[in-house]
Amino acid sequence: MEPTALTTPRLRLRPFVPADEEEVYAAVQDPDIQRWTMVPSPYGREHARGFVGTIVPDGWRDDTAYAFAVRLRGDGPLVAAVGVHVRGPDAYEIGYWAAKEHRGRGYTAEAVEAVARWLFTEVGATRLEWRAEAGNAASRAVAQKVGFRIEGVLRAALRRGGTDRDCWVGGLLPSDLGLTPARPYLPAAER
Repeated sequence: MEPTALTTPRLRLRPFVPADEEEVYAAVQDPDIQRWTMVPSPYGREHARGFVGTIVPDGWRDDTAYAFAVRLRGDGPLVAAVGVHVRGPDAYEIGYWAAKEHRGRGYTAEAVEAVARWLFTEVGATRLEWRAEAGNAASRAVAQKVGFRIEGVLRAALRRGGTDRDCWVGGLLPSDLGLTPARPYLPAAER
């Protein structure tokens, strides 16, 4: 996929580039990001360099992952990261983190919604999945603010540090954002 940039009223989203290395490294030193996300811990400069210089461009080129640096419009600072992993045909999973000093302002939810709209309207996704380790209340709050429906707990579905952990899972459909789905959807009948 050709790397894509997106904008919202307050934010500019674009693929990470090598110039983002220092800001990524600084943001990911936050213990909460290392605790709740899948980034390496401890997180060294070599991880940031590999992420912005190899992992991100390879993901876009190979259609396996689309990672966005989220910045305030203009020449604003890095406030968050949003990444989409392509799990298979029509299978997309979203993840994100927010820089500590920019939390609580709605930036991450705004960015996640923008990426979801792009996936549904430009990429042709029919469902977007969110997963987070059970207990990650901040990630769950962002997902719910965007419109994800929490669908349950998957036992032993996340592996971190050699340990399987339970995770929450949620789904977002185009109709949850007021968009027309690419295919008809027949939900299960309520009983």
